[in-house]
Amino acid sequence: MEECISVFDMLKIGIGPSSSHTLGPWRAAERFLKEVREQGLLHTVATIEVNLYGSLSLTGKGHATDLAIMLGLSGQDPEYIPVQNINTIIEKIQQEKNINLGNEITIPFDPFKAIIFNKQFLPFHANGMTLSITTKNDETYSNTYYSIGGGFVVNEEREEAKNKLELKCAFPYPIDNADQLLKHCQAENKKISEIVYENEKSMHSEEDLHNGLMRIWDTMLECMYIGCHSEGILPGGLNVRRRAFDMHKNLSDLSQYDAPQSWLEQIRLTEVKFRQILQWVSCFALAVNEVNASLGRVVTAPTNGSAGVIPAVLMYYMVIENHQAGENEIKQFLLVASEIGSVFKQGSTISAAMGGCQAEIGVSSSMAAAALCELMGGTPEQVLIAAEIAMEHHLGLTCDPIGGLVQIPCIERNTMGAIKAINAAELALGTDPKNTKVPLDKVIKTMWETAKDMNHKYKETSEGGLAVAVSLSDC
Repeated sequence: MEECISVFDMLKIGIGPSSSHTLGPWRAAERFLKEVREQGLLHTVATIEVNLYGSLSLTGKGHATDLAIMLGLSGQDPEYIPVQNINTIIEKIQQEKNINLGNEITIPFDPFKAIIFNKQFLPFHANGMTLSITTKNDETYSNTYYSIGGGFVVNEEREEAKNKLELKCAFPYPIDNADQLLKHCQAENKKISEIVYENEKSMHSEEDLHNGLMRIWDTMLECMYIGCHSEGILPGGLNVRRRAFDMHKNLSDLSQYDAPQSWLEQIRLTEVKFRQILQWVSCFALAVNEVNASLGRVVTAPTNGSAGVIPAVLMYYMVIENHQAGENEIKQFLLVASEIGSVFKQGSTISAAMGGCQAEIGVSSSMAAAALCELMGGTPEQVLIAAEIAMEHHLGLTCDPIGGLVQIPCIERNTMGAIKAINAAELALGTDPKNTKVPLDKVIKTMWETAKDMNHKYKETSEGGLAVAVSLSDC
């Protein structure tokens, strides 16, 4: 079944540290509130209980799943909430043992008792959660949701019903896999970004599309700026020191520029030596994911844990490859990246709880490689080759966060994913498509088979790999 996945589905603005464990549960709580309101039960609620299952339970504390649910139940929007208000809201709930449900009615709520971490897995997906209310009249209402990666949330019954209907995508160029995407490009003699743009215009006005894409970029740019100008220790207990600040300071003397746009222009004027190029890319990626790790605002691309790859590679293009790049190139990059992400989502997964880190850093690296390849003059065939190369060298990558925190090895993996993306784009540009042996769809299928074969310990459970080799007490 073809899905109509928009660029704004793949690239979401939200709060860190995790799209599946923070943004998804936050959105699930919002959805549950909406359902309770539609049932006419909101103002009769006496108690509320949240049960977390599987990966959400095993790494939920480190991923701030409980905090996200509290914020969602409080009626806060992850896209717009002032980041500086988060701690105040959470501390108030924890201290007063009540919650302002939907910002409309205050009820008793002790998060240490009402949010229950169950280690068992539900059969439908590794990231399950059930929210339940009891009213003053002893009525009950509950629903179970699944956070399937990238901030996407589904309900099992609705998902099965949707599949039975065999809905068809209304895009002028429906895309289910990479081969279909390439055929549209060849038939219409268009770039991948042009095909995606036509699809987006069937859902959004050109003005809304422009404004939405530029807001995504502005959020990415601001995130990099904040990360490069923030020092100290990341929260969570691992005592991880922020490195982007020191790296940025060593690479430049730009601390006096207090606005992201002027900061970007000054970086463009900086003389960059060859060995500094990789340092700049790493700096940009580190900056984003340090902001993400501290409950900052990032763009899910396609997940929060891999949010640094795409901004870092786009910044590489703008400050190293093309100083004249502007809004058109930014939009082109984001359109291509989002489409590659949607193809992976449909053919495999973008959830580390289902596929390990290959589903996050691997997919983000493929997205960035493809987008960079098109901006550097690659044909649609070469763009898909770039995506394939990037994923081919992430196959089997496990998700084993120490302490369940999106810090070690997650932050550094973003730098590696960005560097691999640039390398993959360069390799693709020098490749004759006639000589390619592995089409992108084959690599996507292989990724999914690898995901199914991977031991559950390496799928965002913190029960294997580095997560057990190094403990919080070691830090």
